[in-house]
Amino acid sequence: MSALRASGEMNADIAAWRARMPAAFGATPAQRALRVAGWTLFAGWLAGALWWFDFSPTRLWNGLSGLGTIIVLMVPPSPGEQWVEILKGMAESVAMAFLGTFLAAIVAIPLGFLGARNIVTATLWRFSLRRVLDGFRGVDQLIWALAYVRAVGLGPLAGVLAIFTADIAVLAKLYAEAIENAEKKQAEGVVAAGGGRLASIRFGILPQVAPVMLAQALYFFESNTRSATILGVVGAGGIGLQIAERIRVRHWDEVAFIIILMIVTVAVIDFISGRIRRRLIGATR
Repeated sequence: MSALRASGEMNADIAAWRARMPAAFGATPAQRALRVAGWTLFAGWLAGALWWFDFSPTRLWNGLSGLGTIIVLMVPPSPGEQWVEILKGMAESVAMAFLGTFLAAIVAIPLGFLGARNIVTATLWRFSLRRVLDGFRGVDQLIWALAYVRAVGLGPLAGVLAIFTADIAVLAKLYAEAIENAEKKQAEGVVAAGGGRLASIRFGILPQVAPVMLAQALYFFESNTRSATILGVVGAGGIGLQIAERIRVRHWDEVAFIIILMIVTVAVIDFISGRIRRRLIGATR
């Protein structure tokens, strides 16, 4: 009898726990049916997308075979006879990325403060500014490059303007989020010591977010060095034009040399920016 009583009590406890936490005892039949329906819809969508894009193993195999042929033709890499032009194009891409990122980072600082809710309390102004920035973020760098090529002509100026315009909105949003996450005590301490609103921002908030802003700007500089390659393909200057010309005449060994040069350049920029970030963050602690 004691065993039966204990078993009954255990079943009652299990029933009580099942009623309190049903998810811990597995999915219900309705939940399992929803999961099956969801996976079925996903499988149908995936099959439809593959059919729409004309995906087939034969086409994929032929593409990989062609890619393998190109890789074989890239070995060994060679700078060719116009290696000076290649180096000039790489330097132009780095200069475009640096100038566009630098100008965007400078302009994004006041926009970031104006978009932070702990700085600007006017909801309508902050909402309007953020929606404008959302609109700018919705346009890719390549679209800006095509527009500026038509506006100012071919050359690196169009690339600089494209990077500048595309990065302002993104950096301003990141800066605003960093400012909103800053500690309030330092700004309050400046005000308690007799400082004004601008002084609290300058000495209470800016020192906290400056390393974050610099780190983000350095990352964008590195990323824009790679993006400048694509901008050059559409006529916005840089090494992209050199790559496009060599792909057109099928000089794959020179294309491989340019790719290696880009990888080395980005690696050097990443190393230098990492040292700068660590030194600045260490100096602020």
